[in-house]
Amino acid sequence: QLPLAGSRLCLYEDGTELTESYFRALPPQTELVLLGPGESWRGCASDIERLLAAFCSQQGAVVEAARRLLTDERAPHRQKLLADLIHNLSENILAEDKEDDKKWFEGLESRFKNKSSYLRHSCESRMRGYMREVSGFISNVHPAAQDTYRGIIDLMADKLKSVKYNGCYFDRREEEEAARLCTAEGWFSCQGPFDRDDCPCKHSINPYSNRESRILFSTWNLDHIIEKKRAVVPELAEAVKTRDGREVNWEYFYQLLFTLDNLKLVHIACHKKTNHNLSCDKTRIYRKRKQTHEIS
Repeated sequence: QLPLAGSRLCLYEDGTELTESYFRALPPQTELVLLGPGESWRGCASDIERLLAAFCSQQGAVVEAARRLLTDERAPHRQKLLADLIHNLSENILAEDKEDDKKWFEGLESRFKNKSSYLRHSCESRMRGYMREVSGFISNVHPAAQDTYRGIIDLMADKLKSVKYNGCYFDRREEEEAARLCTAEGWFSCQGPFDRDDCPCKHSINPYSNRESRILFSTWNLDHIIEKKRAVVPELAEAVKTRDGREVNWEYFYQLLFTLDNLKLVHIACHKKTNHNLSCDKTRIYRKRKQTHEIS
């Protein structure tokens, strides 16, 4: 029933359009798609898109059907699958304000009026904790260098305050700043152990979706690639002690301690507690002083 002009054949798998010679070279049972004028096919992804579109438009009906099945289901494995399906489809990811998703805020202080404000606060708390650890290390610094160390702590604290403790990393409304960790919808992916390119288990989570995900997300770690306790803070203390008139590059240490230059979001199961065996860049510990020239 398709007009001959403009119709064409392509591979179901990836949408590759077929020429006559390519068609004759295909193995038996190759799946094809016949397209009419103006139609397109991008492979399996097209089927998935159509499935998801239908799924989303009938989400309520799917939840209700799953609940009916669950009441009669006796097999434990199928019970879990149905329960997980209902749980995931009952998410309220797009809701931001407390009035639109009251269950998400159960157990939180009343001062939090939207989801992003709580997650910003959570991130700020982590950063403040890192700052306390850096400050608490001063007792290990050589007495003659403690004043210099304290001055660097003050500089770092002022910078953290100026950027609101980097809370934007966990604010889906600050898309440009948060892009390296999440999308506008609030999905976060585990970035894996420090010595791998990505998470082997493909962990992902959306803390905006429901109360359970919000609680579970609190167990994820911000892992310092160059370790905070074993490498960064002791190196800072040593740099202050042995500076010998040189200027410590405190901004380099700030980047290692408080920014995504050295922080990865990691599922607790992927957070290795063993020694990373990574050290600070020795060429960046001190800052080059600007040279001044006298005019005679």
